[in-house]
Amino acid sequence: MSKQHIYKLTAYPKDISLRDSTKIIFKPMAAADEQELLAFFKRVSSEDRYYLKEDVVNPSIIKRWAQELDYDRALPILAWASGRIVGDGTLHRTRASARRHVAEIRIIVDPIYRQKGLGTLLLHELAGVANANGIERVKIEAVAEKEDQAIKAAEYVGFVRVGLLPGHAKDVDGRLRDIVILEMPMGKWFEWWQF
Repeated sequence: MSKQHIYKLTAYPKDISLRDSTKIIFKPMAAADEQELLAFFKRVSSEDRYYLKEDVVNPSIIKRWAQELDYDRALPILAWASGRIVGDGTLHRTRASARRHVAEIRIIVDPIYRQKGLGTLLLHELAGVANANGIERVKIEAVAEKEDQAIKAAEYVGFVRVGLLPGHAKDVDGRLRDIVILEMPMGKWFEWWQF
């Protein structure tokens, strides 16, 4: 059962165009999206999925997400093209009162739709939702050398590097990798970076 939320989501569904004029629709995830979301994650390479926080090709994980939608905790905005999910961006907030003013953004894009600006648009979209709803800071964590495109996209829309966790991740071959932490203040900073 979907739990309602604090976010104002009247702008959805939202039509956008990528750099190559591909038409995309952004909309919040609904319970009915379960099977298509699973199919989307199966199109993502196993190496890319390795860096995600959950086993997203496990049907029970996606079923749980669909059945326990709580936009206040995790707001997933899905990007659709030609009836298929081609991107998933999520705005995550903690339940801890002391940290409710900060959110984390996580994004994954279908390999066919990379290098077209979709990840950057999802990032900007979620930062806009955060800003419009009183979140004061948003952050991203990315694995250095493995998620450099995500780091570049974040810096393009105004995120700045605020930390580095040396050796806090391992790649698929077991080599230690650094985690880069990027952050963007909301309010005036975000408004200044609008593009």
